[in-house]
Amino acid sequence: MGTLQSKIRFHTSRYRAGGSGEETGPAGAVQRRGPAHADAVTSVAALQPDLCVSGGRDKSVAVCSWRSGAALRRFLGHEREVTKVTSARDSSRVFSASRDRTVMMWELHGPSGPRQRFPGHGLVVTGLAVSPDASHLCTGSRDNTVCKWDTETGECLGRAAISRNLVTHLCWVPGEPYVLQTSEDKTVRLWDSRELQVAHTFPAKRHIQTCCDVSQDGRYCLSSSSGSSGEGAEATLWDLRQTRGRVREYSGHFQTTTACVFLPRGPAPTPSIATASWDSTVKVWDRDTGGKG
Repeated sequence: MGTLQSKIRFHTSRYRAGGSGEETGPAGAVQRRGPAHADAVTSVAALQPDLCVSGGRDKSVAVCSWRSGAALRRFLGHEREVTKVTSARDSSRVFSASRDRTVMMWELHGPSGPRQRFPGHGLVVTGLAVSPDASHLCTGSRDNTVCKWDTETGECLGRAAISRNLVTHLCWVPGEPYVLQTSEDKTVRLWDSRELQVAHTFPAKRHIQTCCDVSQDGRYCLSSSSGSSGEGAEATLWDLRQTRGRVREYSGHFQTTTACVFLPRGPAPTPSIATASWDSTVKVWDRDTGGKG
């Protein structure tokens, strides 16, 4: 019992408000961690099983270990706020988009400067989706366009424009050449990345669609809605493989739902999703029944 208690004490971590954390080790040794960014964090994404990447208003991109809370790498190169970050699963490549209308690719184990730049959008870049092998990148912007890029050469392989399609988020469908996109025109679109053409448009919602995610099996997708005073602000589950119709809605937020995500399968008997909102709450839902966890 004494040995077990000793191990527990050695690995205990405490995190305090303000972004600093302290880890307690043998003989009361303390290591303090500062915040990863000097201003508000605007985007975060998983990088590898024990790493995440984030972007902020301080124009920087940071790679952090979620175990220690330490910032392992910091990339600087954007001239304005970083709006989106993403990476391919198990890849060492990090992608960031900015209000400076550019996208950059960084190597986790490479130099501090960007490995590749992707200029070409006319307004702030608001969507990023990278193929599973990190060879291709799709970007979306408030300029109503979606672009496809070769990540090795930086060449733009295609550009598609749709009137009023102010992109809010992009997500690659696992194992497929398709990219999911949400928009301020209240629609969710499925793009075929090979020809950069819209393969399917879901029925328009009543509110702006703010974010999207795709289940790991590629069967379902989620979108989240803007809203206020309890109206709108729902997340919607769509079927990608069968009818491609609306399966279920998750209502309970009182302000705009800003993010939605499929959660990894854990000890829970049924799949779960999570949503975040301007109403200062994060809610976890049973994917199949819509009940809150």
